[in-house]
Order: sequence, then structure tokens, then C-alpha cells
Amino acid sequence: MTDSDAAKLDTSVPHSARVWNYWLGGKDNYQVDRQVGDDFANLYPDITVVARQSRAFLKRAVTHLAADAGIRQFLDVGTGMPTAENTHQVAQAAAPASRIVYVDNDPLVLVHARALLTGTPEGATEYIDASLHEPDKIIAAARNILNLDEPVGLILMNILGHVPNLDEAVTIVRTLLGALPSGSYLVTADGTNVLDGPAFEEAIGVWNANAPLSYHLRHPDQLARYLEGLEVLEPGLVPCAQWRPSPDAEPDELRPVDEFGAVGRKP
Repeated sequence: MTDSDAAKLDTSVPHSARVWNYWLGGKDNYQVDRQVGDDFANLYPDITVVARQSRAFLKRAVTHLAADAGIRQFLDVGTGMPTAENTHQVAQAAAPASRIVYVDNDPLVLVHARALLTGTPEGATEYIDASLHEPDKIIAAARNILNLDEPVGLILMNILGHVPNLDEAVTIVRTLLGALPSGSYLVTADGTNVLDGPAFEEAIGVWNANAPLSYHLRHPDQLARYLEGLEVLEPGLVPCAQWRPSPDAEPDELRPVDEFGAVGRKP
């Protein structure tokens, strides 16, 4: 870690990427992240199920795009801390020549970027330090790595909920997709409030009272706005566990929780 990186790190407040890493069983987090993560889980124990099912959905969706849809480029915005089965690992396992660009603006993620930057010799794995609120900057930087004349898999996992205003979140999605050609895909998932809303909402309240970056649960009808104009793949926008589950999935892996995901193709 450079002195510049260390100066940017604030370990006195929790950060969503590090708390999520903790829920997934990772080690790249601090005591403040673990405390808030435990407080959250005490109110909403299913948050660890949400985290695992979200990661499993990402793996299935990326595998489909790389293995079946022929996508060889991925733009993963708000990737968070590196854990097991990151986008580049999943995509390059199916298609070694895949090129992946990660985007995040957490200094700790930047410090650990080297862990992300180890892909196959045939492909490429790069990192952009940018904010979701700067979609034009993201696209400009991605052009230096990806060929935006060819289809791209855009990954927006558990990041749009950090945008308080739904219209702004929709505009961000439209801007990013607008720069991508026909045949590109959107993979997205976020927390909802329809299955166990009161408990999840209470836990989110604890999070928002302690973290500098708030999160906002949304009804699936609101999440569906991100998919407008896209050809939504079957089975549509559903609890992540129900999106093309593995035939050998365990019962707990199939239990729906308040995390809805979908994959859509740009016509």
C-alpha cells in the first residue's frame, strides 16, 4: 500500500464493499465493518443468504453470457472486494480470452486490485478507479481497454441501491447501456422489500445510520425500470435463487429472499 492509498483509507467507518466481503466470509474487512455487519445480521439474519445467493446468481449469469451467448467483454461496475469466483474468474473459466474491466472507487478495493488483475494470459483483467455517479467517465476509461463496437456484459450488482434517487439510478443505467452496442447484456440484482420487508428495512436503517453511503431497498417493479427496452431472459426478474438454479442446488440455496436479479439483452 502506498502512502497515498493509506491516506485515503478510513477504517473508523464501515464501508459497503468491506461489510459485503465480511458477509461472504472474506477477510478483507475491519472491526467496524464486522460490528455493523453483525448488528445488521441480528436484525436480518438472511443477509448472509442474500450475499451467497447474489454471488451464485452472478456466477450463473456470467457463465451463461460467456459460455452460451458468446460475450467476451465484461464491464463490472461496483465490483467491491475480491472474493471467490469473481467475474473475471467465471468468464475466463468459460472463455479464456474474455476481457474484464472492474470499476470501483473504494481505496481498499484499489489496494487489493492486484488480486483482481490476475487473469488468463489469453484475456485481460483491468481496474478503473471511478464512481458510479460518473458513467461518462467510466465509459471513456473502458474504451481504452474494451472494444465498444462489440457486445459487452454490463454487471451492476448491489450497487444501484446506493443511489438514493431512482430516476438517477435509471439514468446511470441508460447512460452506460447507451454506449454499448446491440447484443450487449445487463446483469443486475439489488435488495428488495417484498418478502421480509419490515426486518430488512429495519436492518437497512441501522446501516444507513452508521455508514456514509446509504442503501435503499426497492420494489421489484422499481428494479424493472432498469430493464426497460431490453429483451429480458427467462425467467425474468425473480429472486436470485430462482434465476436458472443449478439442478443439484440445496433447498436453502433455492429459498427466495429479498434479492431480485435479472439478465437483459440490448436489441
